[in-house]
Amino acid sequence: MAASFAPSRSKALGRIFAASSASSLPEFLVPAWRTISANQSRLFSATSRCPSKLGRTPITIPQGVTVTKGDLVAKQGSRDWKATLMSKLTVNGPLGQLSFDAPEYILLEQDLENKLIKMNIEDVENETQKEMWGTSWKYLSNCITGVSEGHSAILRLVGVGYRATVQERRGKQSFHGQQHLILKLGFTHTIEEPIPAGLKVTTPQPTRILIEGTDKVEIMSFAGRVKQWRKPEPYKGKGIFINDETIKLKSKKIS
Repeated sequence: MAASFAPSRSKALGRIFAASSASSLPEFLVPAWRTISANQSRLFSATSRCPSKLGRTPITIPQGVTVTKGDLVAKQGSRDWKATLMSKLTVNGPLGQLSFDAPEYILLEQDLENKLIKMNIEDVENETQKEMWGTSWKYLSNCITGVSEGHSAILRLVGVGYRATVQERRGKQSFHGQQHLILKLGFTHTIEEPIPAGLKVTTPQPTRILIEGTDKVEIMSFAGRVKQWRKPEPYKGKGIFINDETIKLKSKKIS
């Protein structure tokens, strides 16, 4: 015995309204699905698409800072199966030189008279380009600030007996004059964290660590490695905090 299946609701409605297509119906009686063409997709949001708020903001170039864009070079990342054309953006300033790789679709427009630089992309509707638009803008802004003013980060040591000093360890230097950050964090031994080249680390207080440099990525990377030795715990609030970082305390478990 053959099984009979009922037609879908959309097909049934289509047959009903197809029969009455010859007669004119008021607009409010026409179903919504008939007002949308087959090739027109319905958007989740009714708001119009807008470009990146960061990317379309011009960046002010301080006195003595220059930005240059290199030639396109094919580079392949460790997780990419296809090589991507990248151009190196180099920023020179009073405090040094920084550079990073930007995709080929990142466009730069410099206004030397007003000391402004604008960043744009080739296709505003492309999602990948829109994602890298704001990211590349932030990289460029950090580089300009780094070579003109510099970046800094403060680590706060919260805990009984937590101390930090900066010393030079002979025989443990990867380059001449390298210093080490010596930490006492409640372990049976002290922690020695080598300071990378280009960073200046000082301890204005035994429980405060000041990191200064031009590369913000390197500064926050070093601060993150130091934080890994004592992550903030939520019961007593002890640990190493970066800048204005806070943690919500939990109530103790009572059995």
